[in-house]
Amino acid sequence: MTLQTIGIIGAGTMGNGIAQVCATHGLDVVMVDINDAALHKGLATITASLERLLKKEKLTAAERDAALARIRTSTNYDDLKGAQLVIEAATENLELKIKILRQLDALLAPEVIVATNTSSISITQLAAVTGRADRFIGMHFFNPVPLMALVEIIRGLQTSDATHDTVRDLALKLGKTPITVKNSPGFVVNRILVPMINEAFFVLAEGLASPEDIDAGMKLGCNHPIGPLALADMIGLDVCLAVMNVYFAEFNDSKYRPCPLLKEMVAAGYLGRKTGRGVYTYA
Repeated sequence: MTLQTIGIIGAGTMGNGIAQVCATHGLDVVMVDINDAALHKGLATITASLERLLKKEKLTAAERDAALARIRTSTNYDDLKGAQLVIEAATENLELKIKILRQLDALLAPEVIVATNTSSISITQLAAVTGRADRFIGMHFFNPVPLMALVEIIRGLQTSDATHDTVRDLALKLGKTPITVKNSPGFVVNRILVPMINEAFFVLAEGLASPEDIDAGMKLGCNHPIGPLALADMIGLDVCLAVMNVYFAEFNDSKYRPCPLLKEMVAAGYLGRKTGRGVYTYA
């Protein structure tokens, strides 16, 4: 299947990042969200990101303008009918994703592939609520999408080889490096990463070291570009907790129990950069 028009559900951090990457690689994009305010904010983020690339001479003014011209925004799902592939990039919430996927399934032509950008929810479970389970797949981008090279291509139990190959080829076209992953909570990267972040909260809660020293230890001792606590603030402490809750429920293993300090901070509304306060305080 030739992919030329990509539909994207969600104009938030992940959705607008995916839209930008698709548009800068010559694909037409229809970005859909629930209201104009969310779409305007998403488009403004894309514009600002392209301006930074222009200043760094990583693209020309003509390329910037062409990319923006390829992005169409809408609050109407009907505008997705011309897409050959639709990527759902809504909030990491099972009920919301199921609702969206059922709407898409009723609207889109049978041959259209639907992908979900999820960091922990079962691809097999989501595929089962659609009438196109063989044409459903996980396409997990990483934040910030324009800069991060990796895309996890997650096969559900029902995903066909043709669907996998089409989506893998798309990732390559977008300049990404895809890895193929079997369906399992957290897949590969977050299965390793989020428990490490959770353990950093246990270390912090036990008073073994300050947040700054914990982060410095992992940066300098393990050559990580950012410490686990600062990374949690960037991801969102609520997202980290949600992922750990999925692991704890799915694996029924105490090693995945969320750290009480992490739960307490989320309950307090200290979610990280997006709220101005997490492990660290942000202006």
